[in-house]
Amino acid sequence: MNRLVRNLWLSIAITSMCSGALLAQTSVSASPTLAVAAQYDTTHVYVAPKDVDAFVKSFLGTFGGSSTKQVVATVTPTPSSTTSQLLQTPVGTVSLFGFLTPIPLPFGAERNGYLVTDIPSAIAAARAAGADVVVTPFPDPIGIDAVVQWPGGVNMQLYWHTKAPSYKPFSHVPENRVYVSEGRVAAFEKAFLQFSQGKVISDDGNAPGMEIGKPGQEVHRIRVESTFGKMVIYASDGHLPYPYGAENTGYEVDDLDATLAKAKALGVAVLVEPFLSGDRRSAIVKFPGGYIAEIHVSVQSH
Repeated sequence: MNRLVRNLWLSIAITSMCSGALLAQTSVSASPTLAVAAQYDTTHVYVAPKDVDAFVKSFLGTFGGSSTKQVVATVTPTPSSTTSQLLQTPVGTVSLFGFLTPIPLPFGAERNGYLVTDIPSAIAAARAAGADVVVTPFPDPIGIDAVVQWPGGVNMQLYWHTKAPSYKPFSHVPENRVYVSEGRVAAFEKAFLQFSQGKVISDDGNAPGMEIGKPGQEVHRIRVESTFGKMVIYASDGHLPYPYGAENTGYEVDDLDATLAKAKALGVAVLVEPFLSGDRRSAIVKFPGGYIAEIHVSVQSH
């Protein structure tokens, strides 16, 4: 994007920010319309350029779906270059980046992106809820982005598109898997619930520790749902065995064993074999390129 176009976008963003800020002063707590829908929650995956094709083949081969055309673009506010494409499956979406240049900080640390109806209002609502804006709004080739950090150090992208996208709803909504220190979990929960206008589905202070690799122990687990999608929050002491804490997203499937069989045939490594805990059977896998994910099936319907 040339300098003239970037400056135009910045002018639009700043003008919108000023007008949105006035509205936010009186209505920031009433933000249910900020979220669009769960199918616009995209997990951000960064792999080496040489691993992009292998990752695409294995991810789509495991879950189904399709990819947008790969492009080379600048998706950061400072100079950089990356391949970029969107992998859309019935159980989750990935924004895939294969950077051809060094990755400008703090990019690479944001776990996912949420589509919002209005960037200035979303930024104001996030700040009012207790988030820090670590990357202020900037134009990208198809809209405006920002990155916020929630209490506990959880980074997320907020984005808005010039042309409103239209994606099919998921057959199963994926979950953001968030690990927050025991001392900050309450602050994170409060802030995110205020921003997302979500609700707590369950709050179990004695969930099985095997869910985070600690059999025989207990863990505080909170499940949240909002228009943005699903989230599971674990209060962590930081003593996590590999690969727990590295999986940003959990994908629900209809048949776990069949899904894992397809994944293995495509070069996906099973890091944690399937185990039963509560209402689900779960496994953790690593895709070519290093992306780690949880996959599970509900036992309530089986």
